[in-house]
Amino acid sequence: MIRFFTKNQYKNSVLALWALLAILQACFTELMDDEAYYWVYSNHLAWGYFDHPPMVALLIKGGYLLFHNELGVRLGMVLLNLLTLLLIDRMMPQKNNIVFYLILAGMGAMQIGGILAVPDIPLIFFATLYFYIYRNFIESQSWKNTFLLGLSMALMFYSKYHGVLLVFFTLLSNLSLLKVYRYYIAVFITTVLFFPHIYWQYLHDFPSLQYHLVERNASSYDISYTLDYIVGQILMFGPLVGWLLLYNAFRAQVRNGFERALKFSLVGVLVFFLLSTLKGRVEANWTVMIFAPLVILTHQATVRQGLSLRILKSTWVISLLIVLVARVYMVWDFVPNVEIRPEIHHNREWTNAVAAKAQGRPVVFLNSYQEPSKYMFYQGGVAFSLNSVYARRSQYNYWHMEEELWGKNVLLVSNHRPYIPDQDSMVIAQRKLYCRTDTPYYSYSLIQFVPAVAAFKVQPGEEFTLKLGMKNGYENKVPFDKDYTPFVGYALKGEEEWRETVQGTLLLSDALQQDSVEVVVKAPDVKGKYVLKIAVSAVHGMDPTHNSQGIKLAVE
Repeated sequence: MIRFFTKNQYKNSVLALWALLAILQACFTELMDDEAYYWVYSNHLAWGYFDHPPMVALLIKGGYLLFHNELGVRLGMVLLNLLTLLLIDRMMPQKNNIVFYLILAGMGAMQIGGILAVPDIPLIFFATLYFYIYRNFIESQSWKNTFLLGLSMALMFYSKYHGVLLVFFTLLSNLSLLKVYRYYIAVFITTVLFFPHIYWQYLHDFPSLQYHLVERNASSYDISYTLDYIVGQILMFGPLVGWLLLYNAFRAQVRNGFERALKFSLVGVLVFFLLSTLKGRVEANWTVMIFAPLVILTHQATVRQGLSLRILKSTWVISLLIVLVARVYMVWDFVPNVEIRPEIHHNREWTNAVAAKAQGRPVVFLNSYQEPSKYMFYQGGVAFSLNSVYARRSQYNYWHMEEELWGKNVLLVSNHRPYIPDQDSMVIAQRKLYCRTDTPYYSYSLIQFVPAVAAFKVQPGEEFTLKLGMKNGYENKVPFDKDYTPFVGYALKGEEEWRETVQGTLLLSDALQQDSVEVVVKAPDVKGKYVLKIAVSAVHGMDPTHNSQGIKLAVE
């Protein structure tokens, strides 16, 4: 132990300090919204989820078995974050510890965000592992390296779908792989290992593809999408030196096939998402899988090409001070009147207030996957997210949670008054919530209608008939409120927002008695492109729910 911290072991000391700070931050920082959501994932382990593959849920499950607190949720991420640095260090052919430290000191997001229980952290690690194994594979195409290459690609895909870009740009950097039969075997291994997730997507009508490739697209381009993306990349890779790290990585001279793969991946991913801004907003963190290529290329360019370290040396202290302030803020809300990621503060306070209001009843939050997740983590009990057709779907649209609520007295909670007008409200820690009791409660998110045709072309104002198949996802008989009968209707979304829903005349109870049904739809009077969804008005006074995938409607 003493030798570990001797003056000749600076790297071990730095990594040990990195790990210690990460553990302390993981212990004392309350969960972010998405972390709580993924914690609920871990309580319902499956081969897939609406938003992401299952790796984040599996890692949370393992850590939470050891510690039933925030550290347990994040423990796997802390370990992967540290292992990522160790792998990167092993991949550098010419090592210079000082350059390595200066680069890491400037990358505030990796220091602060490396502990968060989100899919980005396993993606960064398994992307780094993929590059490490790929380097070994091009040096020796042994059966061991072939299997490990296939395994690493599968693990990367199980972390986040974006990993497929690294495989594509690696192949683009080395087209001779197409002549290597063991590369095909590696791809086959990946396909076999990833098949359970593909099958899960098939069973659920590929919801992730529908959401990420269709529902998230903007109706028109806005230059702010591109500008926000560019600024976001610079800030994410270092609040002060992100621009310099990217610039040096672009300047790096490649000397072999491995470094060419790093360069192709770095440039390819950044350009791919830059072009993606033409279709909608791109989150800054979508490019995190290039962390290893960025660090390695920047490091090698600095060491080999003698690039100046002056800026890195003059800013590393300031960068660490910024990170320190951010670390303290994540634990202690020392500026309570300034909302900077308010989700990481006062969660016990507001969930306590909701629990007191609920008085033991289940809580149904409207159009929020974050709030029921936080409520269950900090209070336990039963909570659910009821998502209207006007809001985005989430994994709550697929879990078997509603059956436990049927017929019970529940507390409905929303952070928007229009959903619960003129009802009780409470203000807790800058959060205003509106509440009402509802009994008996019934909703039917797992009843889905499948259109025979996914797209239509009609005239303005034209009436046409939708033929729909029935998919009843409930295992038990579906009950109904004797005083309120839900109807099958539809909602139309134009270029900007959802229009008013049409209730329809088909009773849901009647629809359940048939294998297929017909719904008459009246097209809008205004020409344009629309998205149509079947919707069921189940909760009295609430907006109808999502009960089909989006159907394209062109009014010409």
